[in-house]
Amino acid sequence: MKIMESAEDYLETILVLLKRNGNVRSIDIAHEMDFSKPSVSNAMKKLRESGYVAVDDAGRITLTDSGRQIAESVYERHTLITKVLVSLGVPEDIAKEDACHLEHRLHPISFEKIKEFYLRHTSE
Repeated sequence: MKIMESAEDYLETILVLLKRNGNVRSIDIAHEMDFSKPSVSNAMKKLRESGYVAVDDAGRITLTDSGRQIAESVYERHTLITKVLVSLGVPEDIAKEDACHLEHRLHPISFEKIKEFYLRHTSE
C-alpha cells in the first residue's frame, strides 16, 4: 500500500521518538519536526483514522502493526541511504538531508540492490 510522503515522515518520526524516549505525544512530534501543534494533531487524526497509530486517553501515541511496518521500512531506507552517502564521502548533514528525499522516491528493487551492494562491501 502506498501512502503519502508526509505520512511516512510522521510514522518514521514517531518510531524514532519511541526508540529515543519510550513514549510519544503530539507535542514531541511537533518539536522534532518543527511543525505546529495543530498541524501535528490534524495529521495524527488522519493516521489514527487510517489505522496507522493509536492514541490513548493520556495522549500517548503508539504505532499499530501496519504503522510500525511502514515506519521501520522508511527508517531502514533513511539510515542505509545515509550510510551509503557518508561512505562515498558526502558530509553527514548533507547525506541525512538527501536520504530524506531519496527514502520516498527509490523503487523497492533499487533500494534492495543498494542494500545488497552496501552490505557486501562493508563489515555490517
